[in-house]
This record gives sequence, C-alpha cells and structure tokens, in this order.
Amino acid sequence: MLLAFNISFAVLVPIAVFVGIGALAWLVLGFFMGEDERARAEQRLQELSDPRRKRADAKTEKTSETLARALEKASPTFAKPLTPKDEKEMSALRQGLAEAGFRGEAAPLIYLSLRAMVALLFVVLGGGVSLFLYGFTTTALLRMLLVGAIGFYVPILGLEFLRRRRKDQIFRGLPDALDLLVVCVEAGLGLDQGMRRVAEEMKKTYRVIADEFGLCNLHLQMGRARNQVLQDLGQRTGVDDLRALASILIQADKFGSSVATALRVQSDAMRTKRQQIAEEKAAKTAVKLIFPLVLFIFPGIFVVLVGPAGIQMAREMFPAMSGSPGN
Repeated sequence: MLLAFNISFAVLVPIAVFVGIGALAWLVLGFFMGEDERARAEQRLQELSDPRRKRADAKTEKTSETLARALEKASPTFAKPLTPKDEKEMSALRQGLAEAGFRGEAAPLIYLSLRAMVALLFVVLGGGVSLFLYGFTTTALLRMLLVGAIGFYVPILGLEFLRRRRKDQIFRGLPDALDLLVVCVEAGLGLDQGMRRVAEEMKKTYRVIADEFGLCNLHLQMGRARNQVLQDLGQRTGVDDLRALASILIQADKFGSSVATALRVQSDAMRTKRQQIAEEKAAKTAVKLIFPLVLFIFPGIFVVLVGPAGIQMAREMFPAMSGSPGN
C-alpha cells in the first residue's frame, strides 16, 4: 500500500508541475498577445478547420477584384452621359453613396456606369422578348423602352434600400455604443481612446458603427481637428442622432463640461426615442392586421360558420320552391 502511494505521488508531482507551468505560460501569452494577433489566430484556426472556406473566400475575393477592375475601366465610357454637370448634384450623389457605405473616389463613376449598363441590359432583354412575342411593331418598341426605364431606376431603388438599411443599423446600435463609450470615459480613457475601444468591441455586433468610429480614429491619428472629425461623422452617415451627438460633443469640448454626462443624456434620449418608435409600430399593428383578416381569414371563417346553414337551407327550401303550388 505504501509502495503504491509512493508511486502515485511520484507520478502526480510532475504532472501537476507541468499543468501549472502550462497554465502560467498560457496566461503570460494571453496577456502579451495583442488584439490583432488574436484576430489573426482565430482566422487561422477557422481556415485550418475548414480549408474549403478559405479557397471559396479566396476565389470570391479574386472574382470581386476582377469585376471591380472591369467596372473601373468601363466606368468613364458608360457614366459620361449620366455624369452631373453641376457640382451641387455631384455633391448630392457623393453624399448618397457615402450614406450607403460607398466612400471611394471612383464610387460615383461606378454607380453611374452600373445604372447605364443595367438599363442597357434591360433594354436588350426586354427588346428581345418583345420582338419574339410581337415582332417589329410599335407595341414591341414601347415595351422595350418601358423595360429599359425600369432597369434605369432599379439601381436608384437599390441604393435607397442600402441607405435606409445602413441608417437603421446605426440607429439600432448607437445607444449600446454610447453606453460602452460612457463606461470607457468614466474609467479614465479619453474620448479618442474610448472610440477606439468601442470600435474594437463592436466589430461583431454592429459592424457599421465600428467602421465609422474606426474611420474617425484614423482621421484623428492623421492630425485632423476633433471638431471637424465629429462634424464629418454626422454628415457622412446622414443620421440625425449622430449629428446631434457630434454637436453635443463639440459643445462639451468647447465649454469644458463633462463628456460622460453628455453621452449619458444622449444615450437615454436615444433609448426613449427607440422605445417610442417600438410603441408606435405596436399601435399600428392592429390597423395593419385588418386587411389580411378581411381578405384571407374572414372568408374562411364565414364559410365554416355559414356554410352548413346555407347547405341545410338549400336542401329544405329549393325542393319546396320547385314543387307545384297544389302539393
């Protein structure tokens, strides 16, 4: 018994020492490893766990780069007829593309060329179908022009959809971002460091806000004034709440008031606004349900409830009505 205890003790001691040293090395490695290295390690583990995903991502990236180059080369030719001649219209176009998330220098040309190519594609497809169905007639020509006009306005609708979706994402995630920014500021970080921390923490939950805050940090690192960066943040996104936030932060920085208090007040106001919008949508639900109830549910209920009575009445009344008056 004593011999077995000695043997087990002699085996357990090296194992415990090994586990302790391994745990200590893991803690030290985790402490000194930066966020970028962790992200690269996670990406590498995902690639090793699924090699097909890596090949698919590389193939997709290569295809997108090829399409982007082709669009950039063809953009001046297709976009020339649609290019705004007025600087005000060009500025409005750039603003719309920026609100949708397209901030590149070549974004207006690519967008205009895409509109022209989609319209041309719709004209070709619509013209081919119309000629096949109606031949060389005026009706075929009118249908071809109508389909081309639809294709001309499809990119406009797509851009508007992207703008609204991006603004909605910013509106939904901004209160959480402000709460996290308040925590960072009250913990002793400056506004710049707090925005950087928020951008790092919200990459997986609200990527749009993280990208906007990351762009602000990049502008601050390049030496731009904080007031100008905050104003650009509100104007670039087109969200009224971000514009109000930028104005509040500029005033707090100008008059020396507490930034944390201003952020907390803005966060509470945004949460109240979001709650009011939710209550408004809930109140409209009863009115919106009237149409599907009347069109789809009420006819079925009517048939189930009145159908048997109607069948019984038909069985009893129709023979009596068809019989002779003497009987």
